[in-house]
Parts: sequence; structure tokens; C-alpha cells
Amino acid sequence: MALATLALLVSLLPGPHPDTDPVGEWPLQPEPAVVEHFDPPESAYGAGHRGVDLLGSPGQPVRAALPGRVTWAGTLAGRGVVVVSHGATRTTYEPVTAGVPVGTVVAAGEVVGALELPGSHCFPRACLHWGWIEGETYLDPLDLVGAGPVRLLPLWRDEPVGTSPPADRPRVAELPALPPQPYAAWRPPLSGLGPVA
Repeated sequence: MALATLALLVSLLPGPHPDTDPVGEWPLQPEPAVVEHFDPPESAYGAGHRGVDLLGSPGQPVRAALPGRVTWAGTLAGRGVVVVSHGATRTTYEPVTAGVPVGTVVAAGEVVGALELPGSHCFPRACLHWGWIEGETYLDPLDLVGAGPVRLLPLWRDEPVGTSPPADRPRVAELPALPPQPYAAWRPPLSGLGPVA
């Protein structure tokens, strides 16, 4: 009876927030410089940058950002590519010489290959192009390591938009409205500018 009650209580506990990104590992160690940020395309075939480019060095170990299973390890469009699936999402790493075969289960931070120079997005430097995809939707992989764009919360999170602040909160002083004037009617003050020709 106690075990059934405990199981029921555990099932009622709130789980992770669905909008919370998983916590992952940087695919290059130490934490690399970001050379090119994520710029999602506006359409399936539109221009954009479907991942991030991380500065590295040829031969540097490339690590899985999240635990998962290797679903691709080989050459694609002339570049070495490793893809690791994580359930609903997958991460991609290129250009990489694969160090694991397809089907390998990897832990977060486990080496999946080595960074190649040929095929680098920032040639003549070696850069890892790191992607994160859910279905056919590209996501910002920097969200996996807490380095994505800052998400600002509204100042008054507990109130709907358009409501007035409570009486105990100070209000911003309102400025009097100025009557509309044509541009030519406005002239800067001339005092203190020196002689006028």
C-alpha cells in the first residue's frame, strides 16, 4: 500500500518544463569561440545558417553534446559527418572523421570523431559546424550549453500585458503632449552659439 501511494505521488510531481532545453556538453573542449551564430532559414530552402561554427584545430576530438545513438557516420556531400539521435532531436557534427560506427550508443561528452580541415565553413581555419534538429526544424545548438540568445522576461511577469501597475508601484511621470508643428517651424536656440553670420 505504501509503495503504491509513493508511486502515485511521484507520478503527480511536476516534470521538467516542456520549454526547457536539455543540458548538454560543448562538442569541443575547452569551450570554443563561436565564429558564426545560428541564423535559421525563413523557409525550408531559404538562406540561413542552420547551426553554429565553433573554432577548433585539425584533429581535435569532437564530442557528443547529448547522450544518444549514432545514426550516421560517414561522408555526405564531400564532408565527414556524424549524426547522433537523442529521441525527438538529433545533433550533427561536420567536417569530422568518424571515430564510432553507426549504432554506437554514446554518452554526453564522449568522443565521436576528429575535426577535419577540408570542408570547414571558415577555411583556412578549422571550424566545427554543429547542428541541432527536431524533425525538420533547425534549433540553436547553443541552447544546449546555455550560450544561446538571452531570453528576456517582462518586468511584471505576474500581470497580463496592458494592465496598470498597482497603486503602491511608482508610475513614470507623463510628459505633456506637444502640439504638432511642421519641421520648418522648429529652429534651434541661437544663444550661446557665438556670432551668427
